[in-house]
Amino acid sequence: MTQAIKILKIAVAILTVVSTLAGQPQTPFPVVSTADQPEIAGRPVQLDSQGKLLPWPIADDTGYSYSSHFLTQWTILWDQYNRQRLPYFYCCFDFDRTTFEMFPDPHWVNSTGYLRAMLQGFIERLYPYTGDARTLIFLQDFVDYELENGRTPEGYAWAQVPYASANPGAKRYTGWSAHGEDYIEPPVVGEDGYAYLRLYEMTGNTKYLRAAIRCANALVKNYKAGNEKNSPWPVRCYARDGKADGGPMGPYSANVIEPIMLFDELIRLGHGDVAGYARVRAGAWDWFQKYPLTNNVWVGYFEDVAPSMDNMNQVIPLEFARYVLLHPDKDPQWREHARRLIEWVKTTPKWPKYVVHGATVTTEQGNGITFCCNEPNQCCDSHTARLAAVEALYFAKTGDESYREEAFRSFNWVTYFQGLPGGAHAPFAQQWWFTDEFADGPRRLMDAFWAVPEWAPADESHLLGSSSVVTRISYGKGSVTYSTFDPQSVDVLRLDFVPEFVTAHGNPLTRRKDLDREGFVYDESTHVLRIRHDQANDIDVQGSHGQAPPQYVTFDDPHLPAETVLSGQYPSGVIDWTTDQWRVSVPQGKFGTFNLALADGKAATAGFDFHSPRVFVGIDVYNGGHSEAVLMIHAPNLPEVSFTLKPGELKRLRTGWREPASKVTFDVKNGEGLRFDNLAYLHD
Repeated sequence: MTQAIKILKIAVAILTVVSTLAGQPQTPFPVVSTADQPEIAGRPVQLDSQGKLLPWPIADDTGYSYSSHFLTQWTILWDQYNRQRLPYFYCCFDFDRTTFEMFPDPHWVNSTGYLRAMLQGFIERLYPYTGDARTLIFLQDFVDYELENGRTPEGYAWAQVPYASANPGAKRYTGWSAHGEDYIEPPVVGEDGYAYLRLYEMTGNTKYLRAAIRCANALVKNYKAGNEKNSPWPVRCYARDGKADGGPMGPYSANVIEPIMLFDELIRLGHGDVAGYARVRAGAWDWFQKYPLTNNVWVGYFEDVAPSMDNMNQVIPLEFARYVLLHPDKDPQWREHARRLIEWVKTTPKWPKYVVHGATVTTEQGNGITFCCNEPNQCCDSHTARLAAVEALYFAKTGDESYREEAFRSFNWVTYFQGLPGGAHAPFAQQWWFTDEFADGPRRLMDAFWAVPEWAPADESHLLGSSSVVTRISYGKGSVTYSTFDPQSVDVLRLDFVPEFVTAHGNPLTRRKDLDREGFVYDESTHVLRIRHDQANDIDVQGSHGQAPPQYVTFDDPHLPAETVLSGQYPSGVIDWTTDQWRVSVPQGKFGTFNLALADGKAATAGFDFHSPRVFVGIDVYNGGHSEAVLMIHAPNLPEVSFTLKPGELKRLRTGWREPASKVTFDVKNGEGLRFDNLAYLHD
């Protein structure tokens, strides 16, 4: 039997399971049930005095816990990019629970289509938050590869648009064999097209603009008016002729919001066939209002299920709700529609929902009898993150505090899935979905800071959200300087300094009580800064105090195998490690990625040398031992600092040093359970 036939047989078997959503008929389930389990993703829950869920890993530090989630996922992405590039060729993966080395699932469909859009959305938010240019390198390389290896041929009815999926491990993409070959998914064409367009705005590279226009043109060419059983574009069809007859193909998807978003942005920018886009956009909008928004038939999103008018999902209604919350001018009934769709997702009998210590957890899809996702607290963090994001944005737009509270508890649940938790996995197997864990979930969790900036870290400066794409950003001590694609934008920041001057293209902006006009609003109690600029792309915020943003050694970049004993330089040109004093430790305790431990847990002292003098800012330390641990940090001619950590406690330790040092020494008491991560330093 050839390898191709083997793969096909496996794929068909898997498709049979997925098509029924659970393999075997499931017993009737309650629509909402309580699942107050002691662990989430294998991690002990943290609760407040009312028994409500708090975030992980630091219960009383929302900013640290939320940011560590998406920064941890980025760390793993960057590591895989530099070593194995798993996201290129595989949708799903697992990891060895001893070594924590990752390996791909060779059987499941590669969801290349919406992964591109999800990653673009993640990096669009992550780059301005961090100022890390590597995020743009990663995203462009990812998209470039798939533009070169995953588009339909010229001359097709759907020409030069992205295929939505591929066989596992296939380096060229033409569809998944279980569904057939040479097919596309039109809603994904819109979703990817919008991502290409936003990437053009981020980089100025017109090849992404051209790719977006090709997607929009194909959607215009293949548009049909639609009715109750046929949407303007099919959920899945053959690329050559556009036929959607029978089997894994299908004529209906409620997901027209992704094409509408692509049309909206091209119309706004004045690129491509603007008249054609406006005409088709109007038709798709009318169809959407008449059918899904009226009858709640929210079907036709996921790439690995056969089409069905019964199998509902929460992605389409929530993404529409998010769209109108961010663009209320597009829908006069935005408030009613957003609220109604949030409540529909939370109450629909199509799949079960769970309340976990006050946090509402939702899975992704179901038909009222069978559903996708296994027991609560194991998977589906991205879908709960989407619900929480829309609730947080609803609060930001309306001021309804109940939605803020709901979002907070659900986001808290999501944080337990950061890094590589051994107790988390996708349905039916131990494997994970790359889309959920490393693209879709993080991008929606980043909406938390945009909607509620008080949740962001209080001791750091970050641009948390903007109504425009951010094209350039630089952080310094008491300064943030950035550029937006559009001259008109409203931007949200949280600062660790007091802004004294805010300028737009060199012209000072006026401090105001509201943003009805150009200017800025600053809240001294929260250090939240909101800026409205109408005629300038370049913004400069300068102030007093604050800290220069440090650089970090994460012990994941470059990647070293578990239990490697450090000796010499790591990373190269940064630190010289004293031989046999430190080792690389696997994710454990309250660290979701590789970290640092004492080579001899009973050692009373250990140290390291900077390759050239640097300011040692501090380090995150977790005490996994049973006794209180004491850590004293000292360097020549600098004041000694001392910290105490209770068992199970994680702290971000800061030395307060302002002068560089060549040698740093740790004196340790009860250090057997100590783990260290995110070593922070400044160049002299």
